[in-house]
Amino acid sequence: MHPGVPMVTVLALMALMMPLFSGAVDIRQLRQLAARHNVTCVLVFGDSSVDPGNNNRLPTTMKGNFPPYGKDFFDRHPTGRFSNGRLATDFIAEALGYTKIIPAFLDPNLKPADLLHGVSFASAASGYDDLTANLSQVLPVSKQIEYLKHYKLHLSRLVGGKKAQNIVKNAIFVLSMGTNDFLQNYFLEPTRPKQFTVEQYQNFLASRMFQDIKEMNRLGATRVVVVGVPPLGCMPLVKTLAGQNTCVESYNQAAWSFNAKIKEKLAILRKTLGLKDAYVDCYGVIQNAINAPQKFGLVETSKGCCGSGTIEYGDTCKGLTTCADPSKYAFWDAVHPTEKMYRILAGEAIESLNETLID
Repeated sequence: MHPGVPMVTVLALMALMMPLFSGAVDIRQLRQLAARHNVTCVLVFGDSSVDPGNNNRLPTTMKGNFPPYGKDFFDRHPTGRFSNGRLATDFIAEALGYTKIIPAFLDPNLKPADLLHGVSFASAASGYDDLTANLSQVLPVSKQIEYLKHYKLHLSRLVGGKKAQNIVKNAIFVLSMGTNDFLQNYFLEPTRPKQFTVEQYQNFLASRMFQDIKEMNRLGATRVVVVGVPPLGCMPLVKTLAGQNTCVESYNQAAWSFNAKIKEKLAILRKTLGLKDAYVDCYGVIQNAINAPQKFGLVETSKGCCGSGTIEYGDTCKGLTTCADPSKYAFWDAVHPTEKMYRILAGEAIESLNETLID
């Protein structure tokens, strides 16, 4: 493989959202570079941070396909994205020049041509631990990977087996999850704490991620980007439940330690499978935005925009009034970021992506 490919993977990802945030990058040049190295599309796995509406099709209460979600989306349309607008992965697609959004694989309006530019298999409330997904009746990663196989079949029918294989081989695989494994599972339900200490559970999750990526690689993946877990203790909901105005340190510590284990596993995958990989330091980016909001054009980082901003998300946010200007807020509801925060996350991720892939 060309020695420049790791850098191109980063550049394709940098094409991600930074220009939309700062206008400082020559998009055309990045698109040409990505095209020259055959970056074909983006295939997404994970939770609500990257679910554009797959859960709309599932018998689960974990949905965001109603107002005020989607308030700043195209045509002010709620799609199932747990935000006021687009997600980070939507900006990736736009920056690569293919489409303005990454569609949900289960979207009944998905057109065959959409498959060429990438889809998301992600499911809100999912995680690396299948139990996490089962608690909310959403798609575990094992099912998301099964849908990847379906995707490959549809793609083969569309463009032929060889070209389909090439599209998957040159796609950027994005994994973004882990939050629910702690918040909806380990710190809430009795099963896993009886089986694991926090550190043992982190190891268990990291090993699940490792196996998931190995299976993706077996199915053709060669370029993988893993988004780390955010500072869980700084989410408005977590602070409210803990009765604190400041971030809950024990939750942040759990997230930080798990992220370290993610990076260890990625190093092993790089060595054993020859994968091109990147780690996105979501934790550091959000922490920086909370500590220095003015640097990012933010004003409010302690509560969400929906309702009181301290406890509402999903169903409990339904139909509530929202803040006047979401672009000044880090959080849309008591758990999920605003579109503005997703832009910031993307733009700021570039430095860590460079450090990870260009060495």
